[in-house]
Amino acid sequence: MPHINAAAALQLSMLLFALPAQYFISQWYGTDSAERIQITERLIIASWSISARSYLSPDAWADRLKLWLSKTRTCLYVELLILHFRNWYYGENKTRSGDNEVKPHSYFAESTHVHSPKPEYIKFCVGQVIIHRRFGYSGVIVGWDVKATTPEEQLQPRYPAVKQELKDTPHYRILINKANGFGKSTAYVPEEEITVIMGLEVVYHPDMETYFSGYDGSKYIMQPWLKKLYPHD
Repeated sequence: MPHINAAAALQLSMLLFALPAQYFISQWYGTDSAERIQITERLIIASWSISARSYLSPDAWADRLKLWLSKTRTCLYVELLILHFRNWYYGENKTRSGDNEVKPHSYFAESTHVHSPKPEYIKFCVGQVIIHRRFGYSGVIVGWDVKATTPEEQLQPRYPAVKQELKDTPHYRILINKANGFGKSTAYVPEEEITVIMGLEVVYHPDMETYFSGYDGSKYIMQPWLKKLYPHD
């Protein structure tokens, strides 16, 4: 129910006390009985009209309800802002703390932990252009994992019994070159299925500028945020 503030309570009190006050005034200032009755009737009607407009009108209560709801929504909005700020603040502090913990469910080389130190057995680097040995598409590396980081339910169909050992080898996230006409836009592949190619500067993909700022002749140059994640590539 809408809350009646102090101003509204004061107004209601004045209206309630107005009727007896108006009656006594009419008794003092009326000239005769008929005139006093007429004045009192007019005062009663006026008081009722004011009260009806203020407290018995559906429109008035609708306005109060809208005001109350707007204040409630404002409070909820402020609470949500505070919650988002807390999540952002503590998330930033955790990232800066250097604990380098992999976030839960950070699959397909999309984890935001810093990949350092880089194991010597990781052959390829972020920014290198590759070609897939079996499917023939080209693309650019945007991330890697030391082994397959994939939801468990997807591991078995991806790696049948004869290729189970591939799960424990380095895997790379690839932006696939749109010029190849390959159906997918990204891929997550084991190291043995790709090879680096030189001389292919242009890789067409809508996310290229998100990850890279240019090309240095041998590989794409990482954006600062990506370089922080792969400092040794």
